Amino acid sequence: MRKGLLVIVALIAIIFYASVFVVVEGERGIVLQFGKVKREQGTELPTLYGPGLHFKVPLIDQVRKLDARLQTLDDQADRFITSEKKDLIIDSFVKWRIDNFATYYLATGGGNRLQAESLLRRRINNSLRSEIGSLTIREIVSGKRGEVMEAALRDQLESSADLGIKVVDVRIKQINLPTEISTSIYQRMRAERAAVAREHRSQGREQSEIIKAKADRDVTVMIADAQRNGRTLRGEGDAAAATIYAEAYAEDPEFFSFIRSLEAYRKSFEQGGDLMVLKPDGDFFRFMKDPSGKAQ
Repeated sequence: MRKGLLVIVALIAIIFYASVFVVVEGERGIVLQFGKVKREQGTELPTLYGPGLHFKVPLIDQVRKLDARLQTLDDQADRFITSEKKDLIIDSFVKWRIDNFATYYLATGGGNRLQAESLLRRRINNSLRSEIGSLTIREIVSGKRGEVMEAALRDQLESSADLGIKVVDVRIKQINLPTEISTSIYQRMRAERAAVAREHRSQGREQSEIIKAKADRDVTVMIADAQRNGRTLRGEGDAAAATIYAEAYAEDPEFFSFIRSLEAYRKSFEQGGDLMVLKPDGDFFRFMKDPSGKAQ
C-alpha cells in the first residue's frame, strides 16, 4: 500500500515537473504542438509566454525559448564599390530584435541565431551596396553617410519582416580606403608635399641670395661712403694744418725755419749708422753753426 502511494506521488511529481516551465527575464517562450507553433485562438499570432512560471501539456507541448532583447550584429568590415568604380572598406553594425517569434523560429531553422545573423548580414550588405553604388566617394564621406544609413534602415524594415526580425538601427562606424589605394594616395601626397617643400626651399634660397646681395651692396656702399668721408676729412685736416702752418710761418718765419731744421736734424740722425755727405757751409747746418741762423 505504501509502495503504491509512493509510486503515485512520484508520477504526480514527474507530471507536474513536465507540465511546468520557467521563462527568465529577457526571453520569450513559444510552444510547439505536434511540431507546429501554438497560436492565439482565431489569429495568426503565436502564443507568447513572458518571464515567469507557466504550464504546458506534458508530452504534447514543447517549449522553445528565444532571446527577446536588442541584439547587435557587428561583423568585420567589408569592401564596397562606389559609382566611380572605386573600392571602399566600410565597417558597420546593425541593431535588431525579434518582432514575430513564430516567423523567426520557422525562418531560422528553429531559432538559430547564427543563421538569423547570416541572413540579416547578407541583406544589410545588399542594401548598403545598392546605396553606396549610386554615390561617389566625396558624397559618401562629406555628407551623405546619414542618408545611406537611413535608406538601408528603411529597406531592412521591409525586407527583414519575413525573418520575423525588426531592424532598429543601421550605422556606419568607419569608412576607409583599401590598403593598396591608401598607400598610393599617401605616396602621392608625400610627393606633392616634397615638391612644395622643394619649392619653398628654392624660394628661400633665392630670397637668401637677394638679402645677401643687398647686404653686400649696402656694406660696399657704406665702406665707400666711409672712405670718401675719411678722405674728405683728412683733406680738410691737411688743408687746415697747412693753413695753420702758413699762418705760423707768416708770424715768425725764422722760428718756423728753426723748428723745421730741428725736425730735419732729428729725422736725419735717428738711425745712428746713416752716412750723409754734405758741404759744411751748406744751408742744412745753418742753425748748427749759429742758433740764430744768421751765420753764413
